[in-house]
Amino acid sequence: GKRNGKGKEYDYKGKLKFEGEYLNGERYGKGKEYDYDGELKYEGEYLNGERNGKGKVYYYNNNLKFEGEYFNGKVWNGKGYNINGKNDFIINNGNGKGKEYNKYGKLIYEG
Repeated sequence: GKRNGKGKEYDYKGKLKFEGEYLNGERYGKGKEYDYDGELKYEGEYLNGERNGKGKVYYYNNNLKFEGEYFNGKVWNGKGYNINGKNDFIINNGNGKGKEYNKYGKLIYEG
């Protein structure tokens, strides 16, 4: 009754929202998340259903938004980029300063 091995998740409209590996019903190993438009949002590693390990986050135009490591679902180490590819922040052990933009390039967080 639990998901194990490779599989796919779909939203209520039938659009792919995740494809990857499962263990005991949780996302585990490598996988990819997609946004509501079907664009790749995240690709990387999972543990116990959360982002853990190396991963990459993308803007809607497939430009890199973040590349680094996650720990228990949170950004831990890595670099973040604005929509034009400029390095905007660095995170070390969960701490750092930077800016976050939405998929249209509008600033949504700074701190």
